Amino acid sequence: MATMSSAAGYQNLPVGNWAPAIYSQKVLKYFRRASVVEAITNTDYTGEIENFGDTVNIIKEPTITVKDYARGQTVNTENLDDNQIQLIIDQGSYFAFKVDDIEERQSHVNFEALATSSGAYALKKNYDYSVLKYIYDNASTDSTTGTHGSAIAGTNTGDELVDLISKAARVLDENDVPEENRWFVSSPLTYQILRTAASKIMDMSVTGGGESPLMNGRVTDKKLMGFDLYTTNAIVNGSAGTAATQTFGSSTSNQCVFLYGHMSGVATASHIAKTEVIRDPDSFSDIVRGLHVYGRKVLRAESDTGFKGVFSGVFVNS
Repeated sequence: MATMSSAAGYQNLPVGNWAPAIYSQKVLKYFRRASVVEAITNTDYTGEIENFGDTVNIIKEPTITVKDYARGQTVNTENLDDNQIQLIIDQGSYFAFKVDDIEERQSHVNFEALATSSGAYALKKNYDYSVLKYIYDNASTDSTTGTHGSAIAGTNTGDELVDLISKAARVLDENDVPEENRWFVSSPLTYQILRTAASKIMDMSVTGGGESPLMNGRVTDKKLMGFDLYTTNAIVNGSAGTAATQTFGSSTSNQCVFLYGHMSGVATASHIAKTEVIRDPDSFSDIVRGLHVYGRKVLRAESDTGFKGVFSGVFVNS
């Protein structure tokens, strides 16, 4: 059977019809697999949103008072508060690209797969930056793990950084944060420091299990001090980040930012609200475009009753 060659200058697009609904589902699947935010936040409310402007009412966990009891005494009951927190879908991003008619007919390359992974990565990068920056701006702080005004010094070796993560675990312990679903997020530089040969993370007794997770070059396949470890390029090292570069962090040259907390500390909901194909009036091509909407809300902040669920810290890479 003869193969169909591409026309000159058109080499990248698939044979067959473009299916925007299927494309959006695939993008969302890739996106959720790659996103750090999807892994560290409460995503239970994602199925309850459809469009920009939707609101999810989250009932806050009530605070219950436990009292001493003596035989024969009257039992006093209390009314539980049913306070609500609103998660508003007030953030959005979009993608839009052309599918040329000639390319669509003549290309032998599965461009839909390439566009799916590329679109998902672009959405993930924008989404992770936006939500992690929001967490950074709204998180609690503790002097034990450093603040933006007073960083923890001397974390330029793996052992010292392991000690810092241990301090982060202590902060959560002292705030009665459940041990399951704790997370720690920082930049690739943080994990480079952890990979130093002298680091205590190389000791099996620290990580648990039969082998060190760094034997295969990975940090995140096992917990460290009870934390699931994640890395992202959204957090900058050494200079102030901007929205243009999709990074944030400290303005001091040798300070590194990290975030840590519990999955219940922040709620997120995201949805590809619309994907459509329209004809381009200026060329023989289809325009494929989609709208990604999302919202984020810190549920356990500094002023909340109950445990604080998300913290930011700063260390000096001296």
